Amino acid sequence: MAKSGALEPPGAFVALAGPTASGKSAAALALAREMPVEIVSVDSALVYRGMDIGTAKPTPSERAAVPHHLIDIRDAAQAYSAAEFAADARRLIGEIHSRGALPLLVGGTMLYFKALFAPLAAMPSADAAVRAELDAQARIQGWPALHAELARIDPPTAARLAPHDSQRIQRALEVWRVSGRSLSQWHADAHAAPDAPAAAALAPALLLSLEPLERAWLHQRIALRFDQMLAGGFLDEVRRLRARGDLSPQLPSMRCVGFRQAWEWLDAADAGHAPPVGLLRERGIAATRQLAKRQLTWLRGMPQRRVVACDQPDALALAVRAVHDAAKASS
Repeated sequence: MAKSGALEPPGAFVALAGPTASGKSAAALALAREMPVEIVSVDSALVYRGMDIGTAKPTPSERAAVPHHLIDIRDAAQAYSAAEFAADARRLIGEIHSRGALPLLVGGTMLYFKALFAPLAAMPSADAAVRAELDAQARIQGWPALHAELARIDPPTAARLAPHDSQRIQRALEVWRVSGRSLSQWHADAHAAPDAPAAAALAPALLLSLEPLERAWLHQRIALRFDQMLAGGFLDEVRRLRARGDLSPQLPSMRCVGFRQAWEWLDAADAGHAPPVGLLRERGIAATRQLAKRQLTWLRGMPQRRVVACDQPDALALAVRAVHDAAKASS
């Protein structure tokens, strides 16, 4: 089997994707009871240690029942890029095959899936000074104004981003200001000349997507999950992270949905405004719904996916059967 740095494909794998709260973790654990799999997390929030409640991280018992990878691999003050994920996932796919198990890539960070399925451009690295400038500009003008600026510079990228998607708007403008070239140009060049063998795309034996027929079903599950997080001590978790003193709302970890809203709520509480928890709940649920909408948009751009309606009673059985069939066909 191919290991890290190999040029040949590392082996067959199955990808299980879907929007937040669609039941991906339950489906993955059901699969683990049926066949030998190891789970590779495809989630940009689960990589961070100390962010357990707000990310709905698998419990210790769930992680003991089946091997999980790419969870708790970074401190909250560190970054973790899509390119790093693709390299780590590629290595893990080979290692899992060598142990006689099926690599099951599970999550909802669509950029990570894209980084693995298609080569990424070698874009400029993060520039702290430029990011600080953009944050200052956003505080004065608001992120929709920066989105409008991006639309003038890079229309294709702006068209796929929401006006309040601060993290991705900032990155696109940062790339432009550092390199003088738009994000879409970098991506186009990568597809036009993917001449680095180690960056070759990987195609899953099956891309299974859990998508609801009725959006209201997903909205109810998102609200229930956020309520469970609040009841489970989510605010205390964010308080502990803020108390470290080395984290800020600008870090990728604290920009995760829910954490950003909780940080803002705690800022207001510290300033003596004491907003009701209901306001945090409302904003957190709204932000999570927007995330789910973006995830579904990404998925619809992947025509190779096989869709299972996650709001139907037989969704779990259909998912297990689909993976069984794919594993058998690729063996």
